[in-house]
Amino acid sequence: MESNAIWSPTIRPGGKWSGTIGRGKLIRFTALEAGANVAIQLYHANDLTERYNMPDSLKAQYTARYTRGNVLMSDNGRVLASFVEDSLGWHDPISGYSYREATDTKYGTTNYQAERNEWLRSGQENFAVELVRNGLRPRDMMPVVNLFSKVAVDASGAMRYDVDHCPAGATVTLRTEMDTLLILSNTPNPLDPRAEYPSVPVKIEVLQAVPADDADYCLNFRGENRRAFENTKEYYTLLGV
Repeated sequence: MESNAIWSPTIRPGGKWSGTIGRGKLIRFTALEAGANVAIQLYHANDLTERYNMPDSLKAQYTARYTRGNVLMSDNGRVLASFVEDSLGWHDPISGYSYREATDTKYGTTNYQAERNEWLRSGQENFAVELVRNGLRPRDMMPVVNLFSKVAVDASGAMRYDVDHCPAGATVTLRTEMDTLLILSNTPNPLDPRAEYPSVPVKIEVLQAVPADDADYCLNFRGENRRAFENTKEYYTLLGV
């Protein structure tokens, strides 16, 4: 993949970001150290009532994890983004985001008044701030995708976090299929058992993508994916763009 990114920040540990990324872009995430976790939420930028639908995305693709070929479907049956490259083979869509109470319990109580920018943020707080910045409310909080994390379910039904899943340099790349409001939080996976707050910076690069054609891997990954791509194409065709 080319490295001529049109935008490339590094999100520090505990950091957050939100912004609109137009359709037809690649978003490449790189873990600069081992043990990363970046939780993301996705909304249709031109209609914020349309957003990533976790149950439909998993059900339609017969999976409980994401990797290359999978797509993130909206609640209108369209494709917000596709997984086009992945060095790990597993990203967690089921364990959610961290909360203030759990963060304090696990890592020790901190707050901005005492620690300033060194306080330990939770995913819940990060998302709440970015939702409000984009005209939404905490009530619009939704399921997340935890990039770089592997959470498997064992025979007893228990969810197990794989501490050694993500090495330094791991990458995953999404392709935006619609104009997408992306909200992200570089905070620990709630099932991460490590006693110290993970400190892993993550680099983001946005690049121009080659549009999906009839031979596209994600489009052909499942029949349900193809129908979602057709719904997306219909939406933009009727808009005349």
